[in-house]
Amino acid sequence: MARIKICGITRVEDALAAAEAGADAIGLVFYAPSPRAVTAVQAADIIAALPPFVTTVGLFVDAEPDYVREVLGQVPLDVLQFHGDESDTYCRQFGRPFLKAVRVQCADQLADVASRWPGASGILLDSYKPGVPGGTGEVFDWTLVPLKREWNLVLAGGLTAGNVHQAIREMRPWAVDVSGGVEASKGIKDVAKINAFVQEVKRV
Repeated sequence: MARIKICGITRVEDALAAAEAGADAIGLVFYAPSPRAVTAVQAADIIAALPPFVTTVGLFVDAEPDYVREVLGQVPLDVLQFHGDESDTYCRQFGRPFLKAVRVQCADQLADVASRWPGASGILLDSYKPGVPGGTGEVFDWTLVPLKREWNLVLAGGLTAGNVHQAIREMRPWAVDVSGGVEASKGIKDVAKINAFVQEVKRV
């Protein structure tokens, strides 16, 4: 079964709802322009409330290394997720497993992702929208993604309970990542949508 990450968590109650629904991971956004951004203090409080065996992922966008280290000094993150122009060397320096996000525009982008980020635990594919590093709520063209891959695919971009079943059947990702598709409003999750999303993933 594909693993499930619920991203853009801003409240303890939403993190608990994700965990109770059966999500494998939650995502916390450390990128101030995002409507889903959290502070280190907020993130630490959210993580402290989680039950065991829920992976915590911190999302950064072209952040100064000192800022990432500052967050890591306050927040017990398991995995880092980078959504900017970060190199493999940059991503490796923090001593945590990491995901590298790629905003898909064409198939050529995906031909060399394994060699560009050999240290990545997975490559997260998201929709491209100028000036928006993630959380667009839009689906990209899945046919651009090679079905034979030497890297772990984390599929994002406009996923909802209505399309995640098809996405998994067609793309066979290691994991799916949802944010806007389970929200009542930006940064505020909808418990019913979370439950429906997780149920659809488990149904595949």
